[in-house]
Amino acid sequence: MNRSRYLIVLVDVCLACLALVGAYQLRFGSFSSLNSLFTGGFFRVILYLLVVVFCSYLFELYDRLKFFRRKFLLYRVFSAGLLAFFLLSATFYLFPSFQFGRGLLFISFVLFCLGQLGFRLLIRKFSNSAQFATKIFIIGVGELAKRIAEVVPKDQNVHSYVRFVSCPEKKVVVDSELIVGNINDIDELIYDYRPHKLVVALSERRGNLPLKEFMRSKLRGVDVVEATTYFEQEKGCLLVENMQPSAFIYTQGFRMTPFMRSYKRIYDIIFSVIGLVISAPLFPVLAVLVKKDSPGSVFYKQLRVGENEVEYFVYKFRTMAQDAEKQTGAIWAQEDDPRVTRIGQFLRKTRLDEIPQLYNVLKGDMSFIGPRPERMAFVERLKETIPFYSTRHFVKPGVTGWAQVCYPYGASDEDALEKMRYDLFYIKNYSVLLDFRIIIDTIRVVLTGFGGR
Repeated sequence: MNRSRYLIVLVDVCLACLALVGAYQLRFGSFSSLNSLFTGGFFRVILYLLVVVFCSYLFELYDRLKFFRRKFLLYRVFSAGLLAFFLLSATFYLFPSFQFGRGLLFISFVLFCLGQLGFRLLIRKFSNSAQFATKIFIIGVGELAKRIAEVVPKDQNVHSYVRFVSCPEKKVVVDSELIVGNINDIDELIYDYRPHKLVVALSERRGNLPLKEFMRSKLRGVDVVEATTYFEQEKGCLLVENMQPSAFIYTQGFRMTPFMRSYKRIYDIIFSVIGLVISAPLFPVLAVLVKKDSPGSVFYKQLRVGENEVEYFVYKFRTMAQDAEKQTGAIWAQEDDPRVTRIGQFLRKTRLDEIPQLYNVLKGDMSFIGPRPERMAFVERLKETIPFYSTRHFVKPGVTGWAQVCYPYGASDEDALEKMRYDLFYIKNYSVLLDFRIIIDTIRVVLTGFGGR
């Protein structure tokens, strides 16, 4: 999340607290009984806030660029509020001691949804002010500069702009009408256009940058970032083609200490055991469905490449016809793949075919979160065409992962490159908080069916 999203989350938390207080006022006519809110302890208040934020995140209510669609806001706000209400109602039914009081939960959610909708409409109204504008200078006019311009978030602010500043480069590939001047006049250009950010997008920077002018700009409040850093911040993945080996060596990321591996293994065991216990009732049901749908085994095992490029057998519910690759050999799964069975389409879309992989996690072949495991035939080919591809094998593959929740199912070498960007981002920025976000995003993916094929 960027800073604006954290701010919106904070406001939502405040709105939820105010809604709860307001519900007490409406229900009892005074604040004298407000102390009863905490008689069950702070835990139920914290639970209330977590569920509110979680449901809002599931319905993408922290993406400011989507606030321009009024119907989107209306539908998402009340859908998130309704889901949160039912989740908390179910929790309070199972644990009556956590209840706030008769009618209070419903009133608080009505007030919260109105406040949440009003706040987002307020953001939408003032998003056209100059303070919210995206003003960016891209230093460079080559292929890298063009690529960076494509990832700049598109907003509808009339004050927003993306402009290019030319440098000594062999070929100009950007729109010439958007080139505002030369790098030698950067001081005057910054004074005239007042950009918020300078993105240095040059393939060769040595001798081409006026460092003193950049330093003055930074001291005046203009943010100066390198192209690959900006790409990472906006896209949540790495621009692999423009990375040098030094980016792995001298950065703070790409470091998995023994301690980090240890606590990752601990929660892998915890999550896999919980997942297997919860999903145990589904096994006989899915087994019958798979067996009835097409002849063949219920489970499917296949060699995949794991940590340090050691192969292991991965287990899944079978979603394709028996011996589907007997004639073709190893090929990518395609959109509307004829090899996929009817029940297999459902299992892939909902990711239920992945459940048996929890056994791989328990064994230690996989992690709960990590890069998607690929087959050796694909790995050998991709290592020859994608820079640093082997880097993804320095960690265990995962049942879910950053690439899996951010990018649809890969079905080509080009898709493999895109997913590789996200895998490297995960390895570089690994943390418990990132894992927690991936778990939440995985729930959203399962509920929406995003990425299944």
